[in-house]
Amino acid sequence: MSKELTIKSFLSKKATNFAALMKLRLSLLVVFSSIIGYIFGSGSFNLYKIFFLALGGSLVTFASNAINQLIEKDTDKLMHRTMNRPLPTNSMNSLEVVLFIGICAFSGLLTLALVFNSTTALLSALSLILYGFFYTPLKKMSSIAVFVGAIPGALPPLLGYVAATNVLDQVAVWLFLVQFFWQFPHFWAIAWVSFEDYKRANIMLLPSKSGKSKESTIIIFLYTFMLIPLSVFAFWIQSIGFIGSTIILVSSILFTLQSLKLVQNNSDKEAKKLMFYSFAYLLVFLFSLFL
Repeated sequence: MSKELTIKSFLSKKATNFAALMKLRLSLLVVFSSIIGYIFGSGSFNLYKIFFLALGGSLVTFASNAINQLIEKDTDKLMHRTMNRPLPTNSMNSLEVVLFIGICAFSGLLTLALVFNSTTALLSALSLILYGFFYTPLKKMSSIAVFVGAIPGALPPLLGYVAATNVLDQVAVWLFLVQFFWQFPHFWAIAWVSFEDYKRANIMLLPSKSGKSKESTIIIFLYTFMLIPLSVFAFWIQSIGFIGSTIILVSSILFTLQSLKLVQNNSDKEAKKLMFYSFAYLLVFLFSLFL
């Protein structure tokens, strides 16, 4: 009986470690964005295709997240929010993680190439490379990391759309740009709220060298404001419909107004509100596409 409990405990611990390595909640949001992009592009609800898009997309995302943690294992020890991850606590070794990355990346990209098209697989590979091998190391060098990280962060809905249509048209570019500019207030709000934690690890993600300053808030506002003209563009391409386009426009204005409050108050409280607004905005945007 005690042997069975030991095996169960071992398996439970391994499952917990792999869940942390994969960043399950973040991965689910990425895959959900891709699925909405697919439904938006295809105009249908093909469960077979959606299943394999979720499978392939999840595997590539798991590999990307694991690369991130492998490279940052020493840095993660310094921050409260990451010090309990599997690698900093030695709950997993680097060889396990490397094997996991290889299996997930290969099988995920192969799935996307075989079930959908080579464009989807190539864009997914680009996302993995940029996130794992460029964004991750750049975080300790310069805030330019946010610009690099915004590219793979903006690709999920575009990937879903390309998986459905196999074309890179103006609608695909629009999907990318909306999520690309959304990344900046989202990243920077998190960087503001977690400023001291990032500082311990010598990570600087805020847009100004002055850190939590008026200059940073103005830059955050300008990038958030870009969502408004992009929302107006939704009416012009006529792919979302009047109701969906209106919802996106209104939510973009509200999101921008919240970033303006950060400019006015320059406070942690307003930065935290902006962080929650960013999550809400993304969900509203995806819901509008689904409509």
